[in-house]
Amino acid sequence: MINNKDQAKKKKKNCSFCADKIEQVDFKDVHKLKRYLSERGKILPRRITGTCAAHQRQIARAIKMAREAALIDYVFEG
Repeated sequence: MINNKDQAKKKKKNCSFCADKIEQVDFKDVHKLKRYLSERGKILPRRITGTCAAHQRQIARAIKMAREAALIDYVFEG
């Protein structure tokens, strides 16, 4: 069971896009999008990245568009 003390210890992650007041996520900004990909090339979930739901959807859409435009690889070989 999770106690209230355990929940209070968890630090809430803030959305970096909301903090910077960014309305739209650009698919051509490859360096920023790569922060939201794992080592294997998978899109990281909200609970790890700390983004809000709206920006997480935009990130996922932008990553998919960047993959189609061959700006980002589909799978990173390690």
